Amino acid sequence: MEALILAGNGVEDWELMYPCWRCREEGIAVDIAAPEAGAIEGVHNCYPLVANVPFFDMWGADYYSLLILPGGTSQEVVRVDKHALDITRAMVEEGKVVAAIGHGIETLVSAGVMEGRRATCAEGVRDELRLAGAQYVDEEVVVDGKIVTGRGAEALPAFCREMLKLLRG
Repeated sequence: MEALILAGNGVEDWELMYPCWRCREEGIAVDIAAPEAGAIEGVHNCYPLVANVPFFDMWGADYYSLLILPGGTSQEVVRVDKHALDITRAMVEEGKVVAAIGHGIETLVSAGVMEGRRATCAEGVRDELRLAGAQYVDEEVVVDGKIVTGRGAEALPAFCREMLKLLRG
């Protein structure tokens, strides 16, 4: 199994690292993609973060079983990248597990895949989620089909538990 994390400078450190570590503990290989391969600057600079693949060079959606969208201001870069949006749409359309936490929901909104779905997110983007035709749910974690959404870093344990439960089928 393979997982893909989409990020960039300004990513919420914990929202990238915690799911990455949980996947690796489960034996799931993880690619971290960013606009360019190399160092990524996190919001808190807690850990050295490195993207091993640039957006334009990611494998296709059929290669990955899981897409993770961490929050932070990096979503402003991710959500406007054609390659990032294409793989996000494809993963949702192919019924792959897609997990967005905090501001990570912004990429799902920009990909146009949230209409008619239930989700949670960071409080600051809940109106954007509603405008995209989704039902905002004020809960720690929400699962709608194969999409898992989490409110923010405080929800990481429950978020990862639900993400991995869906992945195991």
